[in-house]
Amino acid sequence: MRQVSLALVGAGARGSRYTTYATRDGRARLAAVAEPDPRRRADTLAAHPGALAFEDWRELAARPRLADAVIIATMDADHVEPAVRFAELGYHILLEKPMAVRLEDCRRIIEAAEKSGAMFAVCHVLRYTPYTRAVKQLLDSGRIGEIVSIEHLEPVGWWHHAHSYVRGNWRRTDEATFMLLAKSCHDLDWLTYMIGRRVSRVSSFGGLKHFTAVNQPEGAADRCLDCSLAEQCPYAAQRIYLPYVGGPDDWPLNALTADPSEEGVLRALREGPYGRCVYACDNDVVDHQVVNLEFDGGATASFTMTAFSPKAPRKTRIFGTRGSIDGDGVMLAVTDFVTGETEVVDTHAPKDGHSGGDEGLVTAFLDAVGGVDPSAILSDPKESLHSHEIAWAAEEARLTGTVVTIPLKEQP
Repeated sequence: MRQVSLALVGAGARGSRYTTYATRDGRARLAAVAEPDPRRRADTLAAHPGALAFEDWRELAARPRLADAVIIATMDADHVEPAVRFAELGYHILLEKPMAVRLEDCRRIIEAAEKSGAMFAVCHVLRYTPYTRAVKQLLDSGRIGEIVSIEHLEPVGWWHHAHSYVRGNWRRTDEATFMLLAKSCHDLDWLTYMIGRRVSRVSSFGGLKHFTAVNQPEGAADRCLDCSLAEQCPYAAQRIYLPYVGGPDDWPLNALTADPSEEGVLRALREGPYGRCVYACDNDVVDHQVVNLEFDGGATASFTMTAFSPKAPRKTRIFGTRGSIDGDGVMLAVTDFVTGETEVVDTHAPKDGHSGGDEGLVTAFLDAVGGVDPSAILSDPKESLHSHEIAWAAEEARLTGTVVTIPLKEQP
């Protein structure tokens, strides 16, 4: 298999992680990076000597094609233009989820990708974990019969939600997008992958219950470092971030500051957005939501996203006509209705990188591009579009209190 050359558009946490996985064993090399932040651009060049650097993706796109494929990992609202343009230029594309923050832009991207004939993968990392592979093999073998229903939980985690969706970049719908699309479109994709059918009807309930000004305790300060109640608050910024100082990973401190020392982190908490009281922010995305799905053929699924949990792997219960599966992201308990026996299966899922999904996704993409084997990519463009359609239908259902039908095709 030949070495794959890559361009990176957006050298933030996600883009850098994918690039590291791709290049660390020599299967790929980074030919170019487009990143407006000078520190991130310099860090990328230091890690990948010989790569060309650009401040803007348009400068990269103006050059003759410099790589086999491009990883697009800009902020969500900035995906559409580079995705369409690099598809037109013939690059194979690995696109961070969600594809875009407007459904019509997702359709533009899919149209461009299909027209180009290039390989195209959305970063639905949950499809590529050892855990998912084990579940899918059990289902495809007929071990539990026909799937009737699924319960699926995403425990975002109290501190992770506060970091990303109250204080962080995804806290506002108008600046990023709604919570379900930003965080959970690959959970919706995972459910369609498990059942193997499209979703036809959706209902949803949820809202912003806790992280609001009305819930700010009496006497609380608007900044955690000034607050006399910080010792009793589970969301106190110093409680969340200071334990990471001196740790082995740069996340989540790299979202706060370029200086991960205790002094640098305290300065960021004193001056920046991540030091704000969670009850005194400008957030508006939901902190809990349930989604009910009906699939073609009659199977159903329920999905719950909640901030109010430990940060943990997803948990799933799958109910079939001949058996059931209970999973916690690592272990599976498979019950056979004929024998009444339960087998415990260890999927050996790693703890980091979305339980191995990040590395699995990148490996599959390189297999597809380097080996000219599109089947290594586990979701085609239209499947990825459908998962996004489900997210928009669920948000419409939540806001209107209705059951939303997803048409078989776009209406004229």
